[in-house]
Amino acid sequence: MKDNEIISLFKARDENAIKALSDKYHPYCYKIAWNLLANKEDTEECLNDTWFSVWSLIPPKHPHVLSHFCGKITRNLSIDRLRKKHAARRPDAHMTDVLGEMDQLNVTYTVEDQLAEKELLKVINDFLENMEPENRDIFVRRYWFLDSISSIAQRHAMSEASVKMNLYRSRKKLLKLLKKEGRDL
Repeated sequence: MKDNEIISLFKARDENAIKALSDKYHPYCYKIAWNLLANKEDTEECLNDTWFSVWSLIPPKHPHVLSHFCGKITRNLSIDRLRKKHAARRPDAHMTDVLGEMDQLNVTYTVEDQLAEKELLKVINDFLENMEPENRDIFVRRYWFLDSISSIAQRHAMSEASVKMNLYRSRKKLLKLLKKEGRDL
């Protein structure tokens, strides 16, 4: 079923919309949630919350790209669930690595305080658009899908050290771009 047909079902408040959405985007959203939660039950609960959120948001929203809309909701719900789960405990090493890598950007501002979300998205989208396809895939796999270094290395037939260096260089380029754009970092 096409995205616009699924969205039409949601707008008509047809409960078959949830099944159609789940049938089409379950594997995609499952991977996003699994990479964060690494727990089958938490991942499935997160997906159920995603389908409910989409039901609640359409209408009034009309997403242009349904997969991105669902992916963003899944990712945000997974991060919230992970924060709650690990509020009193130390987070797992994988998430600590990802957050540590992003900390290397040494960003001292909040998006809300110094940069409108739309403007930041434009800068990041321009950055991604100008990357070589393989470098973009590595960057997105790590920082959107939160794939492990070993999984990315296997996907691209590279060593883990090469993936780490690629990510380091990409972060450095992004930092340079943000500084060039006049962002106070």
